[in-house]
Amino acid sequence: MKILITGGTGFIGSAFVRLALSRGHQVAGLVIPAETISPELAGREGLRWFRGTLSEAPWPEIDSFQADLCVHTAWITTPGVYLESPENERFRDLSLEFLNRLSDSGTRHIVGLGTCIEYQITDQPLVEDQTPIAPTTTYARCKNELRLSLEAEAKAKGLRFCWGRVFYPYGPGEHPSRLCSSTLQKLKRGEKIHLKTPGSTKDYIYIEDLAAAVLSVVESKTTGAVNLGTGIGTSVRTLAHQLAGLLGKPDLIQEANPPELDPFPYVVADSAKLRSSGWKPTVTIEEGLRRLVARTGI
Repeated sequence: MKILITGGTGFIGSAFVRLALSRGHQVAGLVIPAETISPELAGREGLRWFRGTLSEAPWPEIDSFQADLCVHTAWITTPGVYLESPENERFRDLSLEFLNRLSDSGTRHIVGLGTCIEYQITDQPLVEDQTPIAPTTTYARCKNELRLSLEAEAKAKGLRFCWGRVFYPYGPGEHPSRLCSSTLQKLKRGEKIHLKTPGSTKDYIYIEDLAAAVLSVVESKTTGAVNLGTGIGTSVRTLAHQLAGLLGKPDLIQEANPPELDPFPYVVADSAKLRSSGWKPTVTIEEGLRRLVARTGI
């Protein structure tokens, strides 16, 4: 299969590229001109890189590749910034323009990545065709608006379209400000960890399992919305204590009393649709954290 990917050097995109190549797919990635491609993704057999952006794409190269499908991962994801950044609206508009142009040139299968917080958050697992959609952040709203536009375009043009709602990826290569890595670094420095929302429970998915989930919906030609999560919730308390235990520093974990209010206190996938594609998680939270610790050199 010939796969075009946007955001292929990012946390999720690079993991997907590595796995897709290992499965024998041909991959072409759209990469911004100033981006440095890591050695592990440079010069790989079956992999090409096209320099450009969503707004100024190298269309002759893209058209000549004749992709069977596009996996669209490019978006703003900087922790502490992305949820309310006006860049979300720019990415929404540019993504729609780019993917429409791509489909007009012959690519008939689009897989886009959305977010679990498009849903109305309750105390129950989130189900694709049952849980109401009620985004409360600019990020989630713009993702959902792109989904709606792409669904309409797919219906009008007879395209195959899948929208993967990503839950909480973690693992080696993640942004240092994300929960697991930032907690690790504080523990390494001997700092006390003050858990503001210790009971907050999320569906953490190891990055390699997430890449496998995306490739599974690609290869199975899944359509519609699909949750990219494990179906297993882990509290912040549990995650922090497991990390502290791995580093031999359990006494550094403290909890706020009373805890602060988390607007997303329970975000766990119903993963039945994803598992029906043949996917299942292979890395437990305990093993994933162990691998993260090992890769940090602590």
